[in-house]
Amino acid sequence: MTEAEQATGMPEGADGAGEATAGENSAAKGKRRIGVLVSVAAFAYLLDLLSKLLVVAKLEHHDPIQVFGTWLQFNVIRNRGAAFGIGEAMTIVFTVIATAVIVVIARLARKLYSLPWAIALGLLLGGAFGNLTDRLFRSPGGFEGGVVDFIAPAHFAVFNLADSAIVCGGFLIVILSFRGLDPDGTVHTDD
Repeated sequence: MTEAEQATGMPEGADGAGEATAGENSAAKGKRRIGVLVSVAAFAYLLDLLSKLLVVAKLEHHDPIQVFGTWLQFNVIRNRGAAFGIGEAMTIVFTVIATAVIVVIARLARKLYSLPWAIALGLLLGGAFGNLTDRLFRSPGGFEGGVVDFIAPAHFAVFNLADSAIVCGGFLIVILSFRGLDPDGTVHTDD
């Protein structure tokens, strides 16, 4: 059952329209979802990129800025590892993983008819591109650059907006999977 069928309660094409109309609707619906994926990815990427450019220019090599007392600060660090600074010697591996995520999303996009999946995958794609850009172009460069992290909640890891997009996209994918919604817009139930 597609999202359209869920919304209307009728199977596609049951309104008396021929098969050509249903096929045309599927093609148009698919293009629109890819557009949503690309738009969300571009927005997440640009927001991450602009925030990093700003904090590097204004905050790096300065004392942390307290946003909400000691609960939330902006403190610029260069993270060559994964979350919590784990795996700093494995920067190239994280670059390969980010590249693989981008390739998988590009392959999934061909069959993407679900708006929630388009948003989730767009968040993942934008976040992956944001951190990959740092790994490629920030010092020392060549797949080993340090990711700029600056959001520092008390008693938690320092992260950036790309990390937030990745986590939100991943969380949304988990919810969609539990609800049985597939990227192609069909709904499956585990009976």
